[in-house]
Amino acid sequence: MTTSVRVREVGPRDGLQAEAPLSPRDRIELVDQLSRCGFGTIEAVSFVSEKAVPAMAGAADVIAGIERVGGVQYFALVPNVRGAAAAMDAAVDGLTVTVSASETYSQKNTRRSVEDSIEEVSAIRAEVGDGVWIDAVISCAFGSPYEGDIAPSAVADLAARLRDCGASALTMADTTGMATPRRVRDVVEETGVDVGLHLHETRGTALVNAYAAIELGIQAFDTSVGGLGGSPFAAGAGGNLATEDLVHLLDDLGIESGVDLDRLLEVSAWLSQRLGRPLPSRVASAGPRSRLAPSEA
Repeated sequence: MTTSVRVREVGPRDGLQAEAPLSPRDRIELVDQLSRCGFGTIEAVSFVSEKAVPAMAGAADVIAGIERVGGVQYFALVPNVRGAAAAMDAAVDGLTVTVSASETYSQKNTRRSVEDSIEEVSAIRAEVGDGVWIDAVISCAFGSPYEGDIAPSAVADLAARLRDCGASALTMADTTGMATPRRVRDVVEETGVDVGLHLHETRGTALVNAYAAIELGIQAFDTSVGGLGGSPFAAGAGGNLATEDLVHLLDDLGIESGVDLDRLLEVSAWLSQRLGRPLPSRVASAGPRSRLAPSEA
């Protein structure tokens, strides 16, 4: 089992994209608080159509307003060359680009084919040059809500093509919670362990899938503060694997993540107040096992 794991916090983007919009000021405050928790990378914004995803409006203002912390890289999701150019103008540190393994989901999510999406990655690389980190996120890597199972070999072939197109890194996304430990193993056996995982809780399997991946040697995970998130383009998609839940598990396993769980729980409480409801994270709700109530001590 690996001794360290890299956690990319995606709450400010993936976590909030399907929520009623928070103000840019609140989103800046969220990123600033997360920046003090020990993350190496935070996906802070997305440069997408504000009409399609109103919660992500004002991305450039958010990037301009955050207090950058040394050692933290601030990423943006971009759908195309235009979004990539806007992100570079805003001085982000890296890009995430989504390409679906499911043709139907691709059409519904980006209104383009998988083949066109692959070509867009090449165009984005040409636009930003060789020095910018591009993480290609393969959505529906463990199955499609429209087409069902997708052969792991097909996912690996897509991953290889994306590397050839200029992707610096690859992340396998369980967009609608179809992964199980067995299916995680099957995909990783084809792709190798030099990939990240982006897991969702649609069917309550995100944490057990993460544990299975760690046993396989995976060292990079996307998570969202509070367990918020989910695709607005896939009916029934659950939230992301909660950052608190993964970090709590890693701490107990003695696996280093660099993330301060106590500080992170303070951020969860703040965000819960801003949204006006409890967050899905189990650890945010119950507290870590080390924090017993007086009657339990």
